[in-house]
Amino acid sequence: MIGKIANLSIVVLLMTASSATAAEPEKEKAAAKAAELWLQLVDNGDYNKSWKEASEYLRNAVKMEQFGQSLKPVRNPLGKVISRKVKSTSYATSLPGAPDGEYVVVQFETSFENKKMAVETVTPMLDKDGKWRVSGYFIK
Repeated sequence: MIGKIANLSIVVLLMTASSATAAEPEKEKAAAKAAELWLQLVDNGDYNKSWKEASEYLRNAVKMEQFGQSLKPVRNPLGKVISRKVKSTSYATSLPGAPDGEYVVVQFETSFENKKMAVETVTPMLDKDGKWRVSGYFIK
């Protein structure tokens, strides 16, 4: 009897672990979609709207004017996006310099008119309202 209970406990633990792991790809997919939609705003030069659509965390850290001023000199010289595809996604609950929460680090392989190979790293986070919103953006 004790052996059956122990086996059942192991099965329950494995099922719980696998369901948590199974949820991560769905979160990664939803966050990547949010990142792509947000990037369209940036691609169109609509930096103010991209700030408004960003996470509460980003909006509290950077004023809208500062955000646009920091993006323009980085993005404008690159020109139009030729292609962009997801390179990787990684779910995390803790990132350096950020409060604990739910994050997905999404890397895109992007080709611009004036830069053939770039890696854009976009980090959506799950905001208080349950929506994935961008909390960080970096181009290399």
